[in-house]
Amino acid sequence: MTGHDGNLPLWRSMLFVPATSERFAAKAHTRGADAIIVDLEDSIAASEKGRARSILPQVLRQVGQGGADVVVRINRPVRLAVRDLEVAVVRQVQAISLPKTESASHVELMSEVMAEIEADRGLTTGDTRIIALIETVEGFANLSEIAAHPRVVAVTLGGEDFAAALGMPSAEAEQMRPYLREIVLAARGAGKLALGYAGSIANFSNLDGYAADIAEARAMGFDGGSCIHPAQVPVLNKGFAPSAEEIIQAERVAAAYDRALAEGQGAIQLDGRMIDVPVAERARAILATRDRIAARV
Repeated sequence: MTGHDGNLPLWRSMLFVPATSERFAAKAHTRGADAIIVDLEDSIAASEKGRARSILPQVLRQVGQGGADVVVRINRPVRLAVRDLEVAVVRQVQAISLPKTESASHVELMSEVMAEIEADRGLTTGDTRIIALIETVEGFANLSEIAAHPRVVAVTLGGEDFAAALGMPSAEAEQMRPYLREIVLAARGAGKLALGYAGSIANFSNLDGYAADIAEARAMGFDGGSCIHPAQVPVLNKGFAPSAEEIIQAERVAAAYDRALAEGQGAIQLDGRMIDVPVAERARAILATRDRIAARV
């Protein structure tokens, strides 16, 4: 399967909110993000994990009230992961973000636990999707089989953890680019979302630099990315959306190609450029994204 599945969510911007931060949770739904990631993992101290789980139901209600999709990032040790899933697999949650995804069998194990909980709660099996977070050498080696798992909806690279796993002194953009390209290839090959960008998620003081990172990521084929500050949300929303110029050109290409097909032609010239099936498909994909964004607003 190649390209986009069509049933994939629109996740240009995914705003992280620590489950225990009442202040952030209260305002998250007003920030304009396509999705809110409620975090039970890195932003929660070990001593607070239990409290984070106990208040998760009310946090989920809060962050989802503006219509954003809701994702929960769980913990990696399996015992913690199972406890997290018991509270996170509910109707309001569209996906689970799975840290340090190692293999298809790791995804399958989590999927089996999720299926049992879905059955107990009267949810359709498979409704809760998985975002595979690749943060280890083993996970990266198994990228394609992870992306191909039916419950996986998106693949992303955890830059800091992955850089540490490789022994890099830091997760600089230049070093990350080759690995990010592999994420896009695996996601596209499986018909899933590719999420991420080179550059730091913590870059919210230099929004122009951040916008340049996002523009580069979209040019590489990424669909969206996550952020930790509300100021980053509009940058992601704009950066992962087609520009006005792209939309105008896509409209012209699609219209010209439709006319050509009606006249029995498979390829035509427009503005001195050949328009054939892949060019027309790309134009239609841009217009489909435009329509989905318009429907969300």
